[in-house]
Amino acid sequence: MHGPFLRAASAVRGVGGPRVGCVVVDEGDGGEQFARWDAVLRSVGDCQPLPLLVPLGERFDVGPLRDLDGLLVCGGLTPAYQESFAGVGIGAWVRESGIPYAGFSAGAAVAARRAVVGGWLDGGTPVCPEDSAEDLGEIEVRDGLGLVPFAVDVHAAQWGTLARLTAAVPRFGLAYAVAVDENTLLEVGPDGRARVAGLGRAHSVRPLTNGNGDGNGNGNESEGGSGRGGVLVRSFSAGEFLDGP
Repeated sequence: MHGPFLRAASAVRGVGGPRVGCVVVDEGDGGEQFARWDAVLRSVGDCQPLPLLVPLGERFDVGPLRDLDGLLVCGGLTPAYQESFAGVGIGAWVRESGIPYAGFSAGAAVAARRAVVGGWLDGGTPVCPEDSAEDLGEIEVRDGLGLVPFAVDVHAAQWGTLARLTAAVPRFGLAYAVAVDENTLLEVGPDGRARVAGLGRAHSVRPLTNGNGDGNGNGNESEGGSGRGGVLVRSFSAGEFLDGP
């Protein structure tokens, strides 16, 4: 799962193991969380993981980014990550610098321009387990980093969050969204196309219109409806490319 990211970071570095910043919103165990990522990354390849711990409730400092070859934003409480990045320009810096970005769980969700940060209720109606709510009631979509051309939800099969995304798309007018299973990677190229890798699946969700679909024969699809309009859901496995935005 981390190999493509480290290879891209190595290309930035040129010589030696890439310096990878690991952003962790510190809820009291930030050091332990970083140590886990440090071990995982070093087990994959030669690299220099660096801790970027953000105390809960504080803003992220973009200063250390200048010395990095890659940025990994780790998991935790998704609204807290979104709040720590709000207004600090991290998305613009990553785009301009050209360093690769990897997001795990919360880090994947906030990579979107409009980030689905949690919630389990759609107008008071449960649409996913309360344990998946990220300490929120109603579904919330907030400003993200704008690094990928679709909204993202995570732990799709494991937490039941695909249903949350199918509610969020019509409710918030999202043009395109993707729910990703655990142990699954979406590698987004410069052209915005996303290739699936790993053990699970990625599920694209878009508003339902006549003739919707890309016609390439990939994936499985289903349709659903709600009071705000229907959605088209397509499911993709390893080696397939998602339908475009």
